[in-house]
Amino acid sequence: MEMQAKLAVNQMRARAETDSFQELFTAYYPFVVRQIMRIVREQQTAEDIAQEVFLSFYHTDRSAIENIPAWLAKAALYAAYNHLRSEKRRQDRQERGTADQACVMPSSEEVWLEQEALSHVREVLDELDERERTLLLMKYSGFPYAELAKATGMQVSSVGTVLARAKSKFRRLYERVRGEEG
Repeated sequence: MEMQAKLAVNQMRARAETDSFQELFTAYYPFVVRQIMRIVREQQTAEDIAQEVFLSFYHTDRSAIENIPAWLAKAALYAAYNHLRSEKRRQDRQERGTADQACVMPSSEEVWLEQEALSHVREVLDELDERERTLLLMKYSGFPYAELAKATGMQVSSVGTVLARAKSKFRRLYERVRGEEG
């Protein structure tokens, strides 16, 4: 019998707390929405955030709260600012994603232009003699002069001069090939 009495008391307390919460919700909901609207400026968003604030309020021990309107106002402001921060982060992620997609997928025109430029470079490299082609390819692949001299069988002191001449010849031939098309 004692156990049934405790259960009945607990049920009455729970019902009283629920009734109390409903009264507080009805009384303070417009106030909380107005507080949030000062920051968010969208009615629907403010109402959604207010629902979150009251959900948090429902799960909080209300007997520990000294000033309920102040607690609700503070919770509303924090929730509104958190919403703005999360929206800003979401927009930043979205913009980064859009930028990444733009970088990853070149247009078909860009692909075609790049392939055309590569074919011009290959055509010009084919017109150069073996030593000039080897020097240019190795130099722009990052090899030092000593390696270039070793690969072409020339003196290290001569590599710079021959390389400069090969660059100049490549430039002239490339401009000629590009000029024939344009």
